[in-house]
Amino acid sequence: MTRGISLIGSTGSIGTQTLEVVRECPDRYRVVALAARSSWELLARQALEHRPDLVALSDPTHYAALKEALAGTEVRVAAGEEAVYEVAAHPEASMVLSSFVGMAGMVPTLKALEAGKWVALANKEALVVGGELVTAAARKAETTLLPVDSEHSAIFQCLQGQVRAERIILTASGGPFRHLERSALEQVTAAQALKHPTWSMGAKITIDSATMMNKGFEVLEAHYLFAMSLAEVDVWVHPQSVIHSMVEFVDGSVLAQMGPPDMRTPIQYALFYPERRGPAWSRLTLEHCRQLSFEPPRREDFPCLDLAYEAGRQGGTMPAVLNAVNEVAVERFLKNEIGFLDIPRAIEAAMQAHTLKDGPSVSDLLAADAWARTFAAGVRASAVNLPR
Repeated sequence: MTRGISLIGSTGSIGTQTLEVVRECPDRYRVVALAARSSWELLARQALEHRPDLVALSDPTHYAALKEALAGTEVRVAAGEEAVYEVAAHPEASMVLSSFVGMAGMVPTLKALEAGKWVALANKEALVVGGELVTAAARKAETTLLPVDSEHSAIFQCLQGQVRAERIILTASGGPFRHLERSALEQVTAAQALKHPTWSMGAKITIDSATMMNKGFEVLEAHYLFAMSLAEVDVWVHPQSVIHSMVEFVDGSVLAQMGPPDMRTPIQYALFYPERRGPAWSRLTLEHCRQLSFEPPRREDFPCLDLAYEAGRQGGTMPAVLNAVNEVAVERFLKNEIGFLDIPRAIEAAMQAHTLKDGPSVSDLLAADAWARTFAAGVRASAVNLPR
């Protein structure tokens, strides 16, 4: 039976790979709605291929151009936040892939869950910032929240048919600066940080991987997705990116999910759960497994990981501050306005300055987000001479 699917963030890395999966499996999914931020030309090409009922741009700047590009088709064009929410709750969609990067994905994710959709979640910030609200919305609607991140997909797969885990072990590649001395980290450039050793991802998540903030976010994701305490979620560096994560049980047994670093595999698993379907986008061979190594993360040199743990322990609006300052700081680093280590410095300063609010509503989280963005925009670079 063909099911309708909506994609929020269809022009990003996860969105385009999801459409690859859908393209190979036309018997299962029909694309009914697509949403993007501002990449109207790619969105237009996707719409011409898949002929959804609705396409939406959250940034209305290019609304007229998109509408003109789709003139003569039956595709309805809309723009603005409400239009994205309409994509999330499209009546013909039974599955919604949520992959907007950053805070922008939280409310659309909530809208999809409130509408009773199954949600394949690739927007980690929805859980980082609003984990309690998101998981509560899924429970209230009695619907399913499926992880798309390779690490959380691995954990989810390991838990099938099992009792509650005793410990989750998230694996991290270590990023491009795994062996770099602390002093050298002061001078790394955005171009260097964007050269991830194993994964091909968007710019923001690639920088987050380099700082290990991405792994910090994944700790908070795992905390909410699998109802584990922060103390039960551990992180180890695994440079080969073959073991995507592990689960330890009360008898000491450890289950691991392994595979080549290809995001289409966890995307496909989420879209077809509980089935396993082909094609096999890539296969693990023994050649991949000749050397599998693990090492503890260098927490002092990459403090973003512990800042995420601390934000999770404080809870309330603190994870929203963590996320917002990180978003702005990463953007400023990419523009060469601040240095690499200014990212964790800005986050720590904001967390110290923030007045925490417990049990926040969506409006409280949005207010904390706005405060943190203003704070981060005013942070000065600590390096005297930034790399050019």
